[in-house]
Amino acid sequence: MKKLIKRLVSLFSDHNFMQMIEIIEVIVSKLLSLLMVIVIFLSLIDLGKFIITEILSPEKGSFSQTLFQTFGLFLNVLIALEILENITGYLKKHVLQVELVIVTSLIAIARKIIILDLKATEGIEIIGLGIAILSLSISYLIIRSSHPK
Repeated sequence: MKKLIKRLVSLFSDHNFMQMIEIIEVIVSKLLSLLMVIVIFLSLIDLGKFIITEILSPEKGSFSQTLFQTFGLFLNVLIALEILENITGYLKKHVLQVELVIVTSLIAIARKIIILDLKATEGIEIIGLGIAILSLSISYLIIRSSHPK
């Protein structure tokens, strides 16, 4: 019985506990990577279907709207690729790369602006997007200048 208690106590020692947490982080990161690959392929299939149905047989007068939707779908794939890069970067270095996260956020906001319907958007939302872009851009410049390659 004493041996069992000793093993349980040693299992929850700081060092062993941190090793268990690291193993769990790696397993979760690998699962996220696999799921993100599935999301990327599904996004590509969705993009392909959209291009075939909408661009090759467009309705009259709706080409510009279709073009913006196409750009949005392309950017969805790019955002998913950036998220996959974040996850794989974490798996390689076990460090979250802040620069990649900021770039991914900038791409997501750029996508939002590209597909933005100005007729249905309030001014406060546009101001919010502008502030978000400015903040992320300044953050990116700070990170980039502090870690020159």
